[in-house]
Amino acid sequence: MQNRIYKAIKLRFRRLKKFFRHGILKLILPRDFYFSTKGVCMCCDQEVVFTSYDSWLRDHFLCSKCRCIPRERALMLTIEEFFPNWVNLHVHESSPGKRGGSLKLKKHVKNYMQTQFYPKSTFGTIVQGFRNENLESQTFEDATFDLVITQDVMEHIYHPHKAFKEIARTLKPGGAYVFTVPLVNKHKKSEVWATLGDDGNPVFLKTPEYHGNPVDAKGSPVTMHWGFDIVDFIKESSGMNAQIISNYSKRHGILGEYNEVVICYKK
Repeated sequence: MQNRIYKAIKLRFRRLKKFFRHGILKLILPRDFYFSTKGVCMCCDQEVVFTSYDSWLRDHFLCSKCRCIPRERALMLTIEEFFPNWVNLHVHESSPGKRGGSLKLKKHVKNYMQTQFYPKSTFGTIVQGFRNENLESQTFEDATFDLVITQDVMEHIYHPHKAFKEIARTLKPGGAYVFTVPLVNKHKKSEVWATLGDDGNPVFLKTPEYHGNPVDAKGSPVTMHWGFDIVDFIKESSGMNAQIISNYSKRHGILGEYNEVVICYKK
């Protein structure tokens, strides 16, 4: 009898939890869009429900367990497909997030180095738990890493040719750089969106645009609008051969715009 009561209470609790997670949101948010599907999350490796209450799936199609978004799942799917031994590699992730693939990498990769960019602090030192590094001029020795990862960072770099060259320098022969970046220009030529002013502030050549920054509440200025020609830019800047991977998968919750993953290989 007690076991039956316990099971009934547990079932009721699960229903209430589901309602508070999804039902209340339906009541308080606009009802002009709602999409949900079951699948497997590549970030938390669980059977989940992917849900969005906004038509811009790239930022709102969330995993019910770890709250990651499509581009984060696309990154991990690509890493697991192309680098199945990723847990045994020496990995550098620049500007890691606080969820999704960054947490998975930190949990499973023994030789995992996470860095952030604190321009007012000494590079190569530890600041707030992260090694402080400028992607354009790093303090790491040559051929340090098997894999370098960034997630939506390269649209915020003032001198991307320097960053790609530096990343190639820090990679071991045969290593790879895997990253996400919104390829908003697609078949059009990539455009410089902002340059660095003498006072250290962005000088926008187009409409000012900022994205979220995990270590700066002001956000990060958008400096580049990349197109598919980014692979040519990478080759010219660093000598690395690059390819663009498009993994659109309902089962893995990878839907919406700009979820491409770029892989660069060092010879």
